[in-house]
Amino acid sequence: MNNRRFGKSGWMVSEIGYGMWGMGGWTGSDDKESLHALQFAVDRGCNFFDTAWAYGEGHSERLLGQIVRGNPGKQLYVATKIPPKNFVWPSRREHSIEECFPPDHIEAYVHKSLENLGLEKIDLIQFHTWEDAWLEDENWVHKMDDLRTQGVIDLIGISINRWETWNGIKAVRSGLIDAVQIIYNIFDQNPEDELLPACRDNDVAVIARVPFDEGTLTGNLTLESKWPEEDWRNSYFVPENLRSSVEHAEPLKELVPKGMSLAEMALRFILNEESICTIIPGMRKIAHVEANLATSESGPLERDLYQELKKHRWDRKPTDWSQ
Repeated sequence: MNNRRFGKSGWMVSEIGYGMWGMGGWTGSDDKESLHALQFAVDRGCNFFDTAWAYGEGHSERLLGQIVRGNPGKQLYVATKIPPKNFVWPSRREHSIEECFPPDHIEAYVHKSLENLGLEKIDLIQFHTWEDAWLEDENWVHKMDDLRTQGVIDLIGISINRWETWNGIKAVRSGLIDAVQIIYNIFDQNPEDELLPACRDNDVAVIARVPFDEGTLTGNLTLESKWPEEDWRNSYFVPENLRSSVEHAEPLKELVPKGMSLAEMALRFILNEESICTIIPGMRKIAHVEANLATSESGPLERDLYQELKKHRWDRKPTDWSQ
């Protein structure tokens, strides 16, 4: 596993990290299988794990805590997120920071996460929604300083709304945050326009989530794809999005080199971008962990293929279903 420097923190984190949303109660998730997959990842050099209180109301955090405590001799970085007080994703322009992240709420959920994890400190605490307008209120800044003084958090980050990377550039330039989490993949290349340059200029770490576009870039999505009634993907892959996603993915299949999968190509595309510190694909099975972590050894794509994939940028705007 290759490592990359995590912004100004100086941490060296695995360039393929571990996204844990699916372990918080998605259809088909199994705790025993999840724990085996997590330990498998640790044994193969993965050291960055991203979870959130919202992933099963602490369930995913509790699983991660077991793994971290069970590997005391290894440096494993724990990133989790504070849910907005109004429990609305994504944030919207009309939401004030008092509605979403008042100081007492921040304090309460940091300690809830610590209890779930069974740890004394959180390496990276992130705001699970973000609006750049919130920079005008210093109460959250004072609270984060207080939590650092308490010794219960280290770095501070934000998770940026889907397809709104402009709504985090001011935060990056403010000097108040250490990391941003963004959607970045073959389709979603818009962070390259302004956000990634701002992160480079300010030495802010970048975490790339949704590398497979919620499954579109695995090559397994079809117009007939179905999920159990309670599965989140039913609300995302509404007919118009399912159809458009399949149509955009289809031409990519013709570009996949022999011996490579579309999923591998999608991950290695992201490895070409040096601003990305770690990629956090969601993984629940050992086979997925093994395949995804192997891309680090394979490295970035050949330049000609990478340039061809750059032509498949797909600029989208948030909608009611794109939460």
